[in-house]
Amino acid sequence: MTARIRALVVEDSLTVRAHLCQVLAGDPQIEVVGEASDGRRAIELCRELRPDIVTLDMMLPIMSGLAATEYIMAYSPTPILIVSASTNRGELFKTYEALAAGALDVLEKPSPEEPAEDWDRRLVATVKLLAGIKVITHPRARLARGRRPPRPDSLSDTRLRPRLLALGASTGGPAALVELLRGLPWPFPLPVLVVLHIGEVFAPAFADWLDGQTQHSVRYPIHGERLPSGPGVLMAPPGRHLVLSGGELLTTEDPERHSCRPSVDVLFESLAREQGAVVGAALLTGMGRDGAAGLLAIRRAGGLTVAQDEATSVVYGMPREAVLLDAAERVLPLAEIGPFLAEAAGVPV
Repeated sequence: MTARIRALVVEDSLTVRAHLCQVLAGDPQIEVVGEASDGRRAIELCRELRPDIVTLDMMLPIMSGLAATEYIMAYSPTPILIVSASTNRGELFKTYEALAAGALDVLEKPSPEEPAEDWDRRLVATVKLLAGIKVITHPRARLARGRRPPRPDSLSDTRLRPRLLALGASTGGPAALVELLRGLPWPFPLPVLVVLHIGEVFAPAFADWLDGQTQHSVRYPIHGERLPSGPGVLMAPPGRHLVLSGGELLTTEDPERHSCRPSVDVLFESLAREQGAVVGAALLTGMGRDGAAGLLAIRRAGGLTVAQDEATSVVYGMPREAVLLDAAERVLPLAEIGPFLAEAAGVPV
């Protein structure tokens, strides 16, 4: 008999906590092994019970969800699903900080607009999906080291240098993007286009948050604006694909790809068509296969392609699919990707 998933539920509202426990315990594959109403107790139970997954509210008494996430990922690494109703700017920033500290995903609390049974199914499905991920210890330990990784082998002198960079990421992406952007020298003279999978409810302020994590400017593009020839990081807006067409950046509501909008494949394939050999693209940590076919299209067009390696990926899903397709010219640890792309573009590191 397969062992049941052992869940720890952390929520200060007794009513919400009871509902979460009832929904999870109602699935035969899940066992609720503990409950906590504050962050400090969450840490204690995580150490004592060693659950397979923690559902964690962000707004908690005594110790916040962010502080609990940082401690758990530093000392008792465990898959964490944030379950939150926080949508104002300050609270969203705390959610992004928790994701950067190692939490795997975020799910909004039930709303009157969504049938209760639909939300319950999403909760159970997400818990089952995340519980099987082998998380790594506190990603911020790597961000804080400040060491310069070894330079990758020199590139061929005959190939074109990238004139723009493109990045795609999903689960584990917030921390990975911060580390990669910190690995790019500042000022970095090329535009950088980014697609990140994150729940649309929680995405609106992410570009503002990422803008504050490094010296690089980060923003959402305006539909129809020209692709900049100079510096700046532009992210696909919440719930919209980012496409380069005729030299313009378009944000569209075209159908989802791989159940994703924005989709990495949609951006990468448009870049392969428009820019081809002058694109440098990296596919980072994430669940599923979005971005693998797009990375292959860029490689076939003559662009430079990189996939994050398994050892440094929170989830080796999207990069693995790219490797299986032979879409990645290089497979590198996260800390080496930024300097590698900079060197390829001729920017001193």
